[in-house]
Amino acid sequence: MTHGQKVIKYRWIILALTLLVVSGAGYGMKFLGFETDGRVFFSPENPQLKALEAFERTYNRQDNIIYAIEPKNGDVFTAKTLLAISELTEASWQIPYSSRVDSITNYQHTVVDQDDLVVGDLVPDPASLTSRELEEIKKITLNEPTLVNRIISPDGKMAIVMTTILKPEDGSKDADVNIEVNDYIKKEVENFKATHPELDIYLTGSVPFDLAFTEVSQNDMRRLMPVMFVIIIVFMYLFLGSVAGTIATITVALLSIIVALGLSGWYGLKITSPSAMAPTIILTLAIADSIHILTTIFYEMRRGMPKAKAIVEGVRVNMLPVFLTSITTAIGFLSMNSSDAPPFRDLGNVAATGVMAAFFFSIFLLPALIYIFPIRVKAHVSTKPPLSERLGEFVVRQKRVLLISSVVIIIGMMAGMIGLELDDNFKEYFDERYPIRTETDYVSEKFMGMDVIEISLPAGEASGINEPLYLERLEKLANYIKTRDGVSHVNGVNDIIKRLNVTMNNGDVEFYKIPKNRELIAQYLLLYEMSLPFGLDLNTSISVDRSSTRLTAMLRGLSAVDMRALESDILGWMKTNVPEIYSHPTGMSLMFSHISERNIRSMLGGGAVALILISIILVIALRSVKIGIISLVPNLIPAFMAFGLWGYLFDTVGLAVAIVSVISLGIVVDDTVHFLSKYLRARREHGMNPESAVKYTFNVVGRAIITTTMAISAGFLVLTLSGFKLNLSMGLLTAFSVAFALLVDFFFLPPLLMRIDAGSRSSKKI
Repeated sequence: MTHGQKVIKYRWIILALTLLVVSGAGYGMKFLGFETDGRVFFSPENPQLKALEAFERTYNRQDNIIYAIEPKNGDVFTAKTLLAISELTEASWQIPYSSRVDSITNYQHTVVDQDDLVVGDLVPDPASLTSRELEEIKKITLNEPTLVNRIISPDGKMAIVMTTILKPEDGSKDADVNIEVNDYIKKEVENFKATHPELDIYLTGSVPFDLAFTEVSQNDMRRLMPVMFVIIIVFMYLFLGSVAGTIATITVALLSIIVALGLSGWYGLKITSPSAMAPTIILTLAIADSIHILTTIFYEMRRGMPKAKAIVEGVRVNMLPVFLTSITTAIGFLSMNSSDAPPFRDLGNVAATGVMAAFFFSIFLLPALIYIFPIRVKAHVSTKPPLSERLGEFVVRQKRVLLISSVVIIIGMMAGMIGLELDDNFKEYFDERYPIRTETDYVSEKFMGMDVIEISLPAGEASGINEPLYLERLEKLANYIKTRDGVSHVNGVNDIIKRLNVTMNNGDVEFYKIPKNRELIAQYLLLYEMSLPFGLDLNTSISVDRSSTRLTAMLRGLSAVDMRALESDILGWMKTNVPEIYSHPTGMSLMFSHISERNIRSMLGGGAVALILISIILVIALRSVKIGIISLVPNLIPAFMAFGLWGYLFDTVGLAVAIVSVISLGIVVDDTVHFLSKYLRARREHGMNPESAVKYTFNVVGRAIITTTMAISAGFLVLTLSGFKLNLSMGLLTAFSVAFALLVDFFFLPPLLMRIDAGSRSSKKI
């Protein structure tokens, strides 16, 4: 008894077992949650993440919320605006998990009263300010290097209220913290807008960015899945002309998604913006198996074969190629486990699980449903040969021209990769439909950048930061970084020391420099810290044992390439000029600037392993070393052509390049496997020569390949509707690859087979 016959015989048992398996696996979906921390893109082994965590162990992890206030009259320094900023500053202390709030109103200004150092709010009572006092505050603020481009814009038209959020150290409740904080700040912003219509307020910062990752995941799952369902339903009905066949196919795809997500829930996976694309990808790929099986079933039924026999034949003919396409696609996705970014590992694992679930459902559940459903197929009568048959005739007739022209076109397309630059900007991962992107861009323009690089500079000993030589080296480094392109602000403890030196010398600007006496510096810092209010101390800038300090540089308009170059310049300069305080820069912006390069390097190994495994599987399954080797050509070329086209259309490519290379490797194998399996069947079972075998292959499987390619391409093109740049790029590049795979398999592979097989008319040599 064949597999198809067993499926028909035990169809009700198969349905019952399917419901049992899907219910058990699907129950795990209740355990799925959304990851809200942008750091999820970095594995625990990532050296940049390790560096940041080491930095934070010294100065504490400091996530932030930034309110940018812009008066509609263009002047921050009015009593009404300063009062509003002061009120917002006080209210921000009530934000859950807030540990510090900085603004121009609570900036700790220093003056000397006789012999005492007096430290206090720059704007203690905004409501009673005179015009003269307002001018004095404006003068102090716009001439204070630690404030300009950090708390106040250089033109004085926008001010910032920045709240530092101190999350639980173990990170176990980051998602809950982010949600709680987000709910609070949304209400605060609404209240501020209602009570201060004369002011515009913009929201940015690391906490809102973390929430945006969750928002884009939820939006994409909510918006893209229905679109994909409609596309699949239309495709299936137009191709099959059967409501029952369409319902059966959608059932297979939907159950595959439930199993994949459910098992992920049992495993404890959290949904991220990349892994949120898995259901759409599974839905797209799951229908390919069903299309090939249903194509054969309906083809045989149109020829007059009874439904039961047609089902048996459809399963028999497609069992091997469907298994091969499923296992190779799964291998392609599983190779994403070599990625340095955990969300892409999750995407690969969820998609691979869904693809294999779709295989089992397509060879067990699909035939059972088709047998149960009432299906009638009319015999197809046409005086005109079908398109696939005419296409086969054309390819055989023009094989020499197609082979040469295909090689030329392939080389021409691949040439587009020359000059394609690997670049990224993580703040641009979100498109303009998300306020976090538009508001951050606007605030960055006013403040000359929001990207940050941090450096912890060692003094070599406890209390070593009081050493004048250490501070002079820090000053030299800060001055060097200020000269670099894209750097808008540099802030360190050296600025505080210089300001205190001026204050303690009756405001004489000649003393805006590092004192030469260690004891004097220590005394300045002691007096200053003793005068600071709770929450505004220097613990975020100076280590507890006074053995290191923090230097912060704010950047504007730097791409990932520029940022990596800046990091390299800083390290090189430090090694040559101040080796005593040599230390690696860190920060989230810098981490994201490295992620593309690291992922490409890490996934080269995974892609190579996937290629080797796929090649071995094809050689064994097709029982031909020669054909197995030939199959590598159409499997590798489409991705390179896609990158080439991308290079012609765009100048840069980001993190998606590493992901697409392995995804496309698994997916484009589908067309090749179905084409080669039918070609070899014609050569071996029917004894056809290469030309006849090519015609047979086009006639039998050509239409199905075209349909699956269109459906898969459409599915990945749906991802371009995502508001997340990585998903958009991944979808577009993969759609390019799949489309090129069709062209290569139709116009390059057949002429290549006929050329290589030309001297072998016997099927025994294949």
